[in-house]
Amino acid sequence: MNKSDLLFYDAYEEFYRMAAGSPAFQAFCKDAFGEDFSQDGFSDIAQINRILEYIPTGGDVHILDIGCGNGKMLGYLQQKTGACIHGFDYSGEAIKTAEVLFTDRADFREGVIGEVDYEENSFDVITSMDTMYFAKDMSAFVAQVKKWLKKEGVFFVGYQEGDVMPRTESAETTVLAQALQQNGLPYEVTDITRQTYELLQKKREAALAHEKEFLEEQQKDWFDLLLFQTDCATENYEEFAGQMARYLFMARKE
Repeated sequence: MNKSDLLFYDAYEEFYRMAAGSPAFQAFCKDAFGEDFSQDGFSDIAQINRILEYIPTGGDVHILDIGCGNGKMLGYLQQKTGACIHGFDYSGEAIKTAEVLFTDRADFREGVIGEVDYEENSFDVITSMDTMYFAKDMSAFVAQVKKWLKKEGVFFVGYQEGDVMPRTESAETTVLAQALQQNGLPYEVTDITRQTYELLQKKREAALAHEKEFLEEQQKDWFDLLLFQTDCATENYEEFAGQMARYLFMARKE
């Protein structure tokens, strides 16, 4: 497989090189999201903290993050819970950083959704924050996730429509909801579109606040991209919500 043919692959290789060496971007993430997890999307600290309530306490607990990037979100969850952390990502740059940053009870792999595999009943919690879009067959990949989960294990997903995935009528009409239903995974879903709109406004403010640092680092292209990504938050909320939606799904293996 030529990885350059995969969705956003070359851009993410460059992104993780930048994220590893840019104090301006790291400061931007802390201001925009509450913590620096090298976010390119919408995983602010409030969303990540919701995962904590589903992570068992005590015992041999294992968490898998699908599209883990450089592992910073997993590192945060491990710090809070003491769990063993596992992650895979198609970006070699991201995985190299993860392996350097997190070495205690941690397993990181370079791999592509649909090709990476784990043993059955391996994980208490599996997370996917803005990465399910990369599955060529979402229903088939959800079947894999279900296999990897322990009984009563939780699949926690941040899922957005209106960019990579087309906007549909509601959470129930999303490709993800259909895939969960097809695989017999009961779920709860929370609509956080309004919070996402407000987060985009905060991202824009944070980017502008760090414009000088980005330019001093000769990172104008990344600064310009942050403004482009948040242009939609300059519309009124009704226009935004007509084009975009964001949901948090929590599915549990029975």
